[in-house]
Amino acid sequence: MATPNGPGDGIHVALRDLLRLEHQGGFSLLPKQPVHSLLTGRHASRLRGRGLLFEELRRYQSGDDPRSIDWRVTARTGRAHVRVNKEERDRPVMVVVDQRSPMFFGSRRAMKSVAAAEAAALVAWRGLAAGDRVGGLVFGDDDAETVFVEPRRSRDTVLHLLHAIVTANGRLHARTEAPPDTGALDRALDRIGRVVTHDGLVAIVSDLHGAGPDTRGLVTDLARRNDVLVFAIHDALERDLPDAGRVVATQAGLQLEIDTSDPRFRARFRDDFETRRTAMRSAARRGFVGLLEIDPGEPTLRQILRQLGHLEEAGR
Repeated sequence: MATPNGPGDGIHVALRDLLRLEHQGGFSLLPKQPVHSLLTGRHASRLRGRGLLFEELRRYQSGDDPRSIDWRVTARTGRAHVRVNKEERDRPVMVVVDQRSPMFFGSRRAMKSVAAAEAAALVAWRGLAAGDRVGGLVFGDDDAETVFVEPRRSRDTVLHLLHAIVTANGRLHARTEAPPDTGALDRALDRIGRVVTHDGLVAIVSDLHGAGPDTRGLVTDLARRNDVLVFAIHDALERDLPDAGRVVATQAGLQLEIDTSDPRFRARFRDDFETRRTAMRSAARRGFVGLLEIDPGEPTLRQILRQLGHLEEAGR
């Protein structure tokens, strides 16, 4: 098991690796996005940005936006008045980080749990750089070990969040004695929904194991009042099985022998994954949720930059 300050090995994440990401962002989580970013759309952005605070009522002046007219005050006084708002100085950025046992899997470069830690750290550092209040919730198989970090505009708070991620990640090992808790993700989202009531940014970093109708409902409800980004972590072996002959898969104390040399089995395996992926993408579009798909076999930052359109802008 890697120590919190020890070298990362792709199996467990090291705190020093997450600290290095502070100055390696190069992307924004505000509404203005590159033209190729998946967070922009033909009709609307997936990100609304910070909320607006009411500042004052004043008489209408030439050049004011007619949409800002307060019709109740105008009707009461007989003179046109407008509401003047200002952008909030910050917003809560909450990172929901999945460190359950199904995340402890990876075929190349890193475990899904490590890629999730990297994506979460990048979001946290970018939120702090933008002047937002950053916090989060780190959860695993045991609710007693869930860590909630109150959002604050503080580097110490980000460090607290990163340390919680590293600690949860370090507890992961190959578990076969009990099935993973499929309700943990929903409980985490429900808790965040009660904390971030409006105009926040919620970044959900997970392989979405156990997600179902209740999960979609919780995410949809969050997206009605906040910006929501989902970083879906999926390993290449969860999409395509190699021809490795007969293999034995083990989970929760159960063993299953499968014949990966059968092309029909491999085709069904990929079709099942693509069906789930299509449903996930469709639900994200309908709910105006930003969806980034992360493969732990590739560098996490480069995938984020590519999906947010920054590599296209740079011609890379």
